[in-house]
Amino acid sequence: LAPLEPPGPLGGEENLCRQHQEALKLFCKEDQQPICVVCDRSQLPQEHFLLFPQEEIQARLQALKEEREKYLERKKIVCEFEQLHQFLKDQERLLLTQLADLDRAITRVQEEAVAKVSEEMSHLDTLIWEMEGKFQQPASEFLQVRAQTMVLTKPNAPLGPEQREYLRKTFAPTSKTWVLPCPAANVTLDPATAHPNLHLSEDQKQARGQLRQRDLPDNPERFDFEPCVLGCEGFTSGRHFWEVEVGQGGVWALGVARASVKRKGPMSLTPKEGVWALEAYHSLISPRANLRLNPLPRRIRVSLDYEGGRVAFFSADDDAPILVYTRASFNGERVFPCSGIFACLTYIDSLKT
Repeated sequence: LAPLEPPGPLGGEENLCRQHQEALKLFCKEDQQPICVVCDRSQLPQEHFLLFPQEEIQARLQALKEEREKYLERKKIVCEFEQLHQFLKDQERLLLTQLADLDRAITRVQEEAVAKVSEEMSHLDTLIWEMEGKFQQPASEFLQVRAQTMVLTKPNAPLGPEQREYLRKTFAPTSKTWVLPCPAANVTLDPATAHPNLHLSEDQKQARGQLRQRDLPDNPERFDFEPCVLGCEGFTSGRHFWEVEVGQGGVWALGVARASVKRKGPMSLTPKEGVWALEAYHSLISPRANLRLNPLPRRIRVSLDYEGGRVAFFSADDDAPILVYTRASFNGERVFPCSGIFACLTYIDSLKT
């Protein structure tokens, strides 16, 4: 700012001191008001600071300019922050879009991998069914069939970690027992579990459904709603099989059941209830499926692999696979041969075959 010149006399009544009628040539800093020279000499303490009015005006203008500069700087910073915030929002939107695209790509790759693994698992399950259907052949023939099957179904690409782990879990527990066929189980039916509408033969090998209920004690083991009966002997380990004569026609179900299976009231013969069964050539899983077999087998072989968690059904006539349950959860319980009967089922005596 340019240096101030001493002010000249101020004209007009509004610039005169009301008390002394002198020009207001000075400004008192402490009292914040203009004064005349008489006020300065006669009334103000010596410590009051006096200056020309133009100097006070210039000081105030300078203060306002400095304050204005501060506001402008603050406005600039706020504007920059707003621009940065908008940039970050745009980047966030872009990254979220990219993440969504990446997530969809990962999901697609996972689905393709799962589909491929599932297809290969299904192929391996089919191979297992075929091999289990040959268990009753002489050891030399069984090993030849197994070797031929493995060569014919050898995949073009090397197995991945999931397939290798599946093969390890599937074949390792039973690889030693595949050298020789497992012995047939000699199943007899337990009268204490038989529904009152079932009639058991004297040798406990045959169960036949009948309309009239028998007068039997309602013991805890007995089925009172579903026409079912369990075998006397249960299994907690190993591989076992038995054969059942189903004849032609009628409604029946056969398989295995956990010891804790529901005995009283309505139940379904499904894995959810602890039962893995074949019902007159229908699979008892969701959704229920007709197996469409032609011709219909008259004798069924039930194969249990406890450690492997598998229950498989074959035609005993030609070893053709019918149905297999994999990854069955027995929970360490004893499992029993199980039958649900509205017709007639006969368990084949393994000691006579």
